[in-house]
Amino acid sequence: MAGSQHWVRFTHEGRDGFGLLQGESIQVHEGDMFAQPRATGTVLPLAAVTLRAPCKPGKVIALWNNFNALAAKLGVSLPEDPLWLLKADTTVNDPGATIKRPPAYDGRIAYEGELGIVIGKRCSMADEAEAASAIFGYTVVNDVTGGDVLRKDPNFPQWARSKSYDGFCPFGPSIATGVDVSGLSVKLVLDGTERQNYPLSDMVFPPVKLVSLLSRDMTLMPGDLICCGTSVGVGSIKGPVSTVDVTIDGIGTLTNRFEL
Repeated sequence: MAGSQHWVRFTHEGRDGFGLLQGESIQVHEGDMFAQPRATGTVLPLAAVTLRAPCKPGKVIALWNNFNALAAKLGVSLPEDPLWLLKADTTVNDPGATIKRPPAYDGRIAYEGELGIVIGKRCSMADEAEAASAIFGYTVVNDVTGGDVLRKDPNFPQWARSKSYDGFCPFGPSIATGVDVSGLSVKLVLDGTERQNYPLSDMVFPPVKLVSLLSRDMTLMPGDLICCGTSVGVGSIKGPVSTVDVTIDGIGTLTNRFEL
C-alpha cells in the first residue's frame, strides 16, 4: 500500500538486527524500532539474512469470538467486552520456521489465520484517539492451537494451555505501518488449498476499539502483540508434513512448515 512501511527483524552472520524492508533488500536501522530508529546506511540483500519474528512481545494477547460470521456459525451471542487470553511468550516463532508437534501432546493441532496488532508505545486507560496513536502497525499471525486439550477437563476450559505450546505463535514476516486494515481480508492456504478467506471488516471489536478496551484491563507496552481472533474455516493440520500460508494483502504472507 502507498505510504506503508514494513519493519523486519533478522539475523545476519550471527548478529541480530532490524530495518525497513525495501523490495529484496533491508535498510538496516539501529536504536529502538518503536522510538525514532536511525538508518545506519547499511543495506543487506534479503536473501542474505534469516528473518525473525518482527518484534519481541512482552505479552501475546489472543481474542476469541471477535467475528460476526464465526459467532453465527457457532450459535453463540456476540460478546459485550473482548474475550481474551494470554499466550506464553515462548510461543513466539519466526516466519519460515518449522513447527513440530509438542512431545507432551498427541492430539489435533489447528491453524487460525489472524491479523496481529503491534503496540508501539505505552497505553493505559486509553480513549480511541490515544489507542490509535499507540498502534505501531500490523502483522500476520497463525494462532496455532492444540484443540483436544482445550476441553479435556470438563471443569476448566484450558484456553491458555491449548495455545501456549512452544512455537505456537509464528508471526510476521514484517510489521506494516501506515496501513488501513478495514478493507483487507485474511486468507489461509493449507498445502495448496484455501481454507480461510474472511474480511477484517467483520470484526466485532475493530483494532482501535479493541486496543482502547484492552488498555482498560492491562497496560499495553511497546512490542506487545494482539492476535485479533479468527473467523470461519478453522481446521486441523493433518500432517505428517504440511505447509500453511497466511496472507493479508498489503501486510504480507506468513509461511510455516509443520511436522506432526
